[in-house]
Amino acid sequence: MTFSIIARDEDTGRIGVAVASKFFAVGARSVFVRTGVGAVVSQAFFNPYYGPRGLALLAAGAAAADTIRLLIAADQGSHMRQVHVMDRSGQFAAHTGDACADWCGHLGRRAFSVAGNTLAGADVLDAMAAAYEENDGTAFARRLIAALEAGEAAGGDTRGRQSAALIVHDREEYSLLDLRVDDHPGPLAEIARLEEVARQSWVHFRRVLPSARNPSGILDGAECHAWITASIAEGYE
Repeated sequence: MTFSIIARDEDTGRIGVAVASKFFAVGARSVFVRTGVGAVVSQAFFNPYYGPRGLALLAAGAAAADTIRLLIAADQGSHMRQVHVMDRSGQFAAHTGDACADWCGHLGRRAFSVAGNTLAGADVLDAMAAAYEENDGTAFARRLIAALEAGEAAGGDTRGRQSAALIVHDREEYSLLDLRVDDHPGPLAEIARLEEVARQSWVHFRRVLPSARNPSGILDGAECHAWITASIAEGYE
């Protein structure tokens, strides 16, 4: 019912997930990311526990492949599930059950993984992978969106479209971007619009908040204004 990409930006170290589906609020139940730990995306007839359990395994030091193995071994319904994972070292692994809704599959590259089910065909994943690779040099969040757009253009979810999400983490414990479109006739266009709004506002304000380097953040009003003004002038990638 869903197609998604997990990726690690080799230039910045950021990790991100983008997902689209003909399913209500896909970002609320399918996507799990933790800074310094990794990412899990649970799809198809999804198991809501794959996310928290997967992150717990990754936090304990399990590799992506071992995390997948342990998740599906404990689940009698794993033949109906689809899940892909990135661990803290940037390694990827995936599982597509043999009873997952057709067309279904996954593929991985050095710095990203794509997976989907109830798709128009293998061309959807191929198009996503090609778009992500061809947009090297594009801002990371927009590169993830480009992968979704290419997947949709190749046929996407055969049932239609309804929701999308985009999550990006950097070195902070809280997200850089956490954008969700829960129910919309054009969720990818809307997620792209929200990313542009965040690019013009939130990402600049975030730079004055508490951070790993500055646990209290910037508390002086004039200094905050100066930081935000300088950040806007510098731009965001």
